[in-house]
Amino acid sequence: MYRFSKILLLICLLTVIGTTVPSVYAAPKSLPVAGSNTKPSANKPQDQTQAKPQDQDSEQEEKKDVSTTELESLQQQLSDIKQQVSAVTKDKEFSLLNTQALEVSHKADEYIGILTPVLTQIQAQLDVIGPAPAPGALDETPEVTKQRTALNTNKAATEKKLEHSQTLKTNASNLSKQIIELRRNALKTQLALNSGSILGPRFWAPVFSPQVDDRTKIVGFSQMLSDNIAQAWQPDRLFGSIILMALAIGVWLYARKYLEKALVWLSIWGFPDGRLRRTFLAFATVIVTVITIYGGANLFYLVFARNNTLPPLVDNFANGILGLTIFSGLIAGLGRALLSIQRPSWRLIPMPDLIAIALKPYPTGIAIVLMLFGTLEQFNNVIGSSVSAAIFSNGIAALLIALLVWRATRRTNRIRREMVALGEPLEPRTSLGSLIHLVVSAVSVAIVLALLIGYIPLARFLTYELVWVCIVFSCLYLTTKLMGDLCESLFSVNHASGKWIKQALSLDNRYLEQATILFSAIGNTILVMLAAIALFNGTYGATTPMTIVDKAIDILGSDSFGKINIVPANVMSALISAVIGLYILRTARRWLATKFLPKTAMDTGMRMSLVTLFSNIGYVLLILITLSLLGIEWNKLAWIVSALSVGIGFGLQEIVKNFISGLILLTERPVKVGDLVSISGVEGDIRRINVRATEIQLSDKSTVIVPNSQLISQNVRNVTMGNAQGVATIPLIFPLDIDPEQVRGILLEAYVAHEAIQDTPAPSVSFSQLTPDGITLSVTGYVSSPRVVSRTKSDLLFDILKRLRAANVKLSSPQSLVVQNLPPEIAAAYTDNSKKEDE
Repeated sequence: MYRFSKILLLICLLTVIGTTVPSVYAAPKSLPVAGSNTKPSANKPQDQTQAKPQDQDSEQEEKKDVSTTELESLQQQLSDIKQQVSAVTKDKEFSLLNTQALEVSHKADEYIGILTPVLTQIQAQLDVIGPAPAPGALDETPEVTKQRTALNTNKAATEKKLEHSQTLKTNASNLSKQIIELRRNALKTQLALNSGSILGPRFWAPVFSPQVDDRTKIVGFSQMLSDNIAQAWQPDRLFGSIILMALAIGVWLYARKYLEKALVWLSIWGFPDGRLRRTFLAFATVIVTVITIYGGANLFYLVFARNNTLPPLVDNFANGILGLTIFSGLIAGLGRALLSIQRPSWRLIPMPDLIAIALKPYPTGIAIVLMLFGTLEQFNNVIGSSVSAAIFSNGIAALLIALLVWRATRRTNRIRREMVALGEPLEPRTSLGSLIHLVVSAVSVAIVLALLIGYIPLARFLTYELVWVCIVFSCLYLTTKLMGDLCESLFSVNHASGKWIKQALSLDNRYLEQATILFSAIGNTILVMLAAIALFNGTYGATTPMTIVDKAIDILGSDSFGKINIVPANVMSALISAVIGLYILRTARRWLATKFLPKTAMDTGMRMSLVTLFSNIGYVLLILITLSLLGIEWNKLAWIVSALSVGIGFGLQEIVKNFISGLILLTERPVKVGDLVSISGVEGDIRRINVRATEIQLSDKSTVIVPNSQLISQNVRNVTMGNAQGVATIPLIFPLDIDPEQVRGILLEAYVAHEAIQDTPAPSVSFSQLTPDGITLSVTGYVSSPRVVSRTKSDLLFDILKRLRAANVKLSSPQSLVVQNLPPEIAAAYTDNSKKEDE
């Protein structure tokens, strides 16, 4: 396959001699010449074409002021454009109006450039004359007074004109943005247009019977190109043109090769051992590929435009091609970086060498096709070709891209089958890889089917969306890999940077691991956000990194929460956003619970509380974002809330109360996950604090669900709060004839000998009670946790009974007197006495 640079040169030569098949993407644009109703003519003399830019330059130099009539005329043009926008329904009309609005903006900018030095000159003259004399000072001559008055009048008029010009420029720029947005929305409604199958004669009509108007436009623009090319090779500019052409060819053929060698050397010797070397080389390969292709194209552009002699049509055409080189270079660079044919061991994607080699031509081929048909699009944008020619070029471009993609997927499957048949080691595809392969194959087949049944605009839309989505996801994959490896290398204690950070901030290795995970997560989150914005708001050939950043700023700072505009497109965006948001939220929650928080010194309960609080806040934000994308305006829902407030208040009273109580439990933390609590006769360990209720696990592993409001409003005994110690107290009753000191020693020996009893505070024996039934001695010892009290008391009772029996000490047994067969009179007397005692 030919080099990309050679194909680019061939494209430029084809544009010089003119192409016979013009195209645009959806509907052609008109000639971007504001205020002109004339079309390029092939019969126009060459000297007039060459003299026009020179006449404009001389006229610009002679013009020293702007009249009020010119500003009013420009204002009228802008008003006419605004009136026409409201009635426009076709893409061609949108394109023409957008071009006219831009011309008004450029004209206003020219007026600003003329008026600014005029105002400066007037102010300088006023400074020379000076202010009017103060009362009582010497009078000045009438000529000076008259001159000052004239200058002040002229200054006020010039300032008014300058302000008017600035207002016109701002309004025209804003109108252009509005037209672009309206045009984009209009193009979405044209996807269901059936323009005829690619197998029908109407589709091939532009090739065999092109329209006369198209031929005239092509000849006229080609003549304009030829005139500018001839000017570039005039004797006075010949040497510079040759030098710039040689530099462009040198950059295309040799710059990338030597720069990549320098990058390999830099990645080996400039970075420590690790994965950062290969991710940096892959990322730098993409950047170098884009820079060399764009740099060579820019040098080629300077061959013809270094003296600003290009007409507006040719200049717009050239600038459009320069923008396309960036995207084509990006596709080719991503293919080179991700496939890594020359360095298989540095390949980021786990892929067999045979498959990588087989896929090598396809990224470059797709870039060439897109560059070729993008050039045709720019060509027809400036000449305003017919709809049939646009449909033809769109269909051919979509067909070629779909065939290339379908061929790549089929070839990959065939190589995998051959490797399995030969018994070669082959890793199975991941779930994500299989999904991507399936989606790409299905879209390529859908494009071909759409072309066969006649839905060419739909096929073109699917083609360029497929290319754009692949670009975005490839860039996201590469940048996230780079971000993770960069953070890991930066904070690694095995590298110089990590050692310096550790020494400078006196940090523990644990904190460096936390910093690696945290900064990597923050960077990946930003990259995912930018990728989502690029997917929803970007298009192939028109979206730059700065455009994505500006759109992110607009989203974060917009007042979309106060608007309502529910349309099918907004519903689809809201659904996609909700799905992506749920995935991101669950991933972030899992990352917090399993990776980041375990690296901290927080206990389990605190970690669970933070994860739950993060989830609650995340769900609230996700709901707000989804409603915002739907276009819901909160003040327009006020009447609904007012009407249902009473019912909602009663119906959701308990839910809201428990929800607020749950937030209080998570923030104030009177109880936390892992505490042993007792409430309303229920004692167990807290396992989870949810939004509405708290789960308490009992000793038999059963779970009691307690509403959060009860934990706030009722008395709760937190057994383990504040690192509480457990108390093991055993009361024992002995006969009156024992030796208390001997028994006291036996009990203390049993407590001291047990491993669970702590030395501080020391075990003690207290003489609790002396009754006719015996002596009550209570022995007390402290253990590390209330959870081990029951088991410790059981062990102590076994040991104490064993020691008491060894010392022949008995416990007191209760005595009872049983009287049987009493005479009736004695029993009655005893009963009467008992009643008197009770009274």
